[in-house]
Amino acid sequence: MVAFMACNGVLISCQVSYDITSIVITKQRSTRLTAAFIRNVKTPGRYGDGRGGYGLNLLVKPMSAGGLSKTFSQRLRMRGVPFNVGLGAYPLVTLAKARRMSIDNARLVADGTDPRAERKRDAGIPTFKEASETVVGIHAQTWQAGTKTAQLWRSRLAEYAYPTVGEQPVSDVTSSDVLGILLPIWADKRATASKVRQYVSAIMKWAVVEGYRDDDPAGSTIAAALPKGGVYRRHRRALPFAEVADALAAIKRSDAYDATKLAIEFLTLTAARSAEVRDATWDELNLEDSVWTIPASRMKTYREHRVPLSRQVATLLASAREFESESGLVFPSVRGKALSDNTLSKLFREQGIDGTPHGMRSAFRDWAAEKSDAPREIAEMCLAHVEGSAAELAYRRTDYFERRRELMQQWADYLIES
Repeated sequence: MVAFMACNGVLISCQVSYDITSIVITKQRSTRLTAAFIRNVKTPGRYGDGRGGYGLNLLVKPMSAGGLSKTFSQRLRMRGVPFNVGLGAYPLVTLAKARRMSIDNARLVADGTDPRAERKRDAGIPTFKEASETVVGIHAQTWQAGTKTAQLWRSRLAEYAYPTVGEQPVSDVTSSDVLGILLPIWADKRATASKVRQYVSAIMKWAVVEGYRDDDPAGSTIAAALPKGGVYRRHRRALPFAEVADALAAIKRSDAYDATKLAIEFLTLTAARSAEVRDATWDELNLEDSVWTIPASRMKTYREHRVPLSRQVATLLASAREFESESGLVFPSVRGKALSDNTLSKLFREQGIDGTPHGMRSAFRDWAAEKSDAPREIAEMCLAHVEGSAAELAYRRTDYFERRRELMQQWADYLIES
């Protein structure tokens, strides 16, 4: 066959040969989709809706059982990242309906909203933020009353996780998202990052149980992608035990509120935790037997803990009686409520004491190790530390109370002359 073509204004001819059976003639369609084209198209492929279609396209592909499937989808872009949104299958979804949906999605993107999140919210799938509130509510039932655990969950998630995944459906959170949350703080705030990962993992596990997803993207698999080592664990500052007596004397001489000063002294002499002391009530004290019984609900270990009270503590409590009020608190604030942890820490800072209230427990433990003959398990029991295997704990019913009483009296005598 001879074909003619023009080249630089000169008509030339050339011989062209081909196999006529290899030619497939397709009907030319307009640049936009039409109902007739969608109904009649038989060639697999992806067909766009042209300019003004807001990324709408029709995907035609063969089915394993024969015939063709035709589905609408939309190509969108948010913050420079492209993604696809499925709009449904033809003919359940008509071209007119697909166009309305694509316009609605384009408006959402223009407003900064991910249409995928909107669709999943309509389907009842909560966002990560909504899921986290549900999980906090579930766990809060078992957290100790008066602690800041729920507050810490919310504040850390709000600061580190919500900016990345807060509005995402909980089903869409990926390991890449979790990595993006953790990596910026992994080197400098390892303890905080580990807590955030723990919180995210708990939320993801809840989503798995509820059927919103099949995996936990914050689980063990992400550990391989996080850097190892390079972090020095900072413990809370603690005074050397030889300096504790002088620190208590400085606190007594200060102009601070008397109940605050007594609370710090009581905390030091009993080696108790700050929250246990600040929330202590008179009905927990048996002054006749010199015993303070902290209920399990207020203990970190969720086990009732009996604290032997030294002679010095008995004298201190007699002074604390003048603050007794309807609240029942042993060391109430000026307003009659529980003292805050910051109130005690602030007094340390104001007196130039290079330690913290919690560090007094460490000072006691060092003193017990270096200056007493008490066995390790006795000193640990004074701190309400639960040690040993489950079997050992099941058979060991004693709390070494009388031996602890002896050790705590020695500690008080070391700090304050009786």
